[in-house]
Amino acid sequence: MIDSHCHLEMFEEEISEVLKRAYDAGISTIITISSDIASIDEIMKITEQYPMVYATVGIHPHDVKELNSEVLKKLFELSRHPKVVGIGEIGLDYHYEHSPKEVQREAFALQLKLARDIGLPVVIHSREAFDDTIKILKEQNVHKGVMHCFSGNLSQAKKAIELGFFISISGVVTFKNAKTIKEVARFVPDEYLMIETDAPYLAPEPMRGKRNEPSFLIYTAKALADLRGVTIEDIDRITTVNVNRLFRIGDLPKGEIAYKIRDTLYLNVTNRCTNVCRFCVRFHTDYVKGHNLRLEKEPSAEDLIQTIGDPKNYKEIVFCGYGEPFLRLDLIKEVAKWIKEQGGRVRVNTNGQGNLIHERKILPELAGLIDSMSISLNAHDSETYNKICNPVKPNAFEAVIEFIKDAKKYVPFVQITVVNLKEVDIKKCEEIANSLGVKFKVRHLDEVG
Repeated sequence: MIDSHCHLEMFEEEISEVLKRAYDAGISTIITISSDIASIDEIMKITEQYPMVYATVGIHPHDVKELNSEVLKKLFELSRHPKVVGIGEIGLDYHYEHSPKEVQREAFALQLKLARDIGLPVVIHSREAFDDTIKILKEQNVHKGVMHCFSGNLSQAKKAIELGFFISISGVVTFKNAKTIKEVARFVPDEYLMIETDAPYLAPEPMRGKRNEPSFLIYTAKALADLRGVTIEDIDRITTVNVNRLFRIGDLPKGEIAYKIRDTLYLNVTNRCTNVCRFCVRFHTDYVKGHNLRLEKEPSAEDLIQTIGDPKNYKEIVFCGYGEPFLRLDLIKEVAKWIKEQGGRVRVNTNGQGNLIHERKILPELAGLIDSMSISLNAHDSETYNKICNPVKPNAFEAVIEFIKDAKKYVPFVQITVVNLKEVDIKKCEEIANSLGVKFKVRHLDEVG
């Protein structure tokens, strides 16, 4: 796990002990953030002494009265250091106004320009100044960074994400009355989520009142996992990948043929699909829950079986990746048969075009092999389906309806799903499910896995 934001220079002679406790708690990497000129010099010494520590350099809005051409030159020179991964924390703070607002805005723009020119991401501090923060980011054409210790509301989080910024959640999310940030923490799409301590500030529950430190990150991770209905391991993987993506540290995972979310194993058998759904996650990221699903090559049945191990270790094993599983029907039959023989449960997530793909009714071939099936309907009529799913083959919506009718004859549990896009009449979709005698589920946009 990575603590994406703390201030190690404030621990002085205790840094070694603090880092050891962090490492023992499972924190592999720490990014220490500068705020003023004195802190910059201190954090550079720390990063050079400890391999697990990286740094960002910048002047906090409280201290931007110090910013001048010499300081900007120093920031530029330090940006070339191999352990410096960003510019920050920079931004606006209208709560205290230790520096006049106009001075803050000018300094913010100057440091953003520096970051843009040298190609480093920014770490943004914004307190009671969200509108001006977004305005200046747009003016400076900066779209690569993180909103540190995010304290805004859901609408503001959406605006920051639309601009391309990650949202970093601090220990505040553990506080009993922090309703707004809990709402934000539930909402943020996986590919925009980070966590931090902001140590030595903002210690999480149950450590509130104590000096915060990186080892306490686990409490924030647990709170996030509970809010989002995943495991701490999922939060670890998701946020670690995101920090590595933004700051270009560590190795990113390669395409995975099997990936675990909670207690379920998913099999990524192909990236090919017979739909080009405009909302599909594969068109804007390689990652689902921190797993890279962009395949270099399609796996064989033997590859999958070896990767699965014991099927009984999982609640169920799901054929579901970045493509349509039934494009590889023979592989599904072989692997599903093996899973069932080993005492496992099998689910298939499909767009329901299996019959259309193979030009025959395929479900009789799957009798006894599939325990449950989730079929993406995603529209209430053919016209809407064609508009949002862009099927390759004609008459796809009608084929999906026929597939659903067949599925309930051969699969014990069948549900259809729809994504809650504005064009989709959810009530009519539910009526279709009821008329076909299958379960119904609404999926929210940006919620995957």
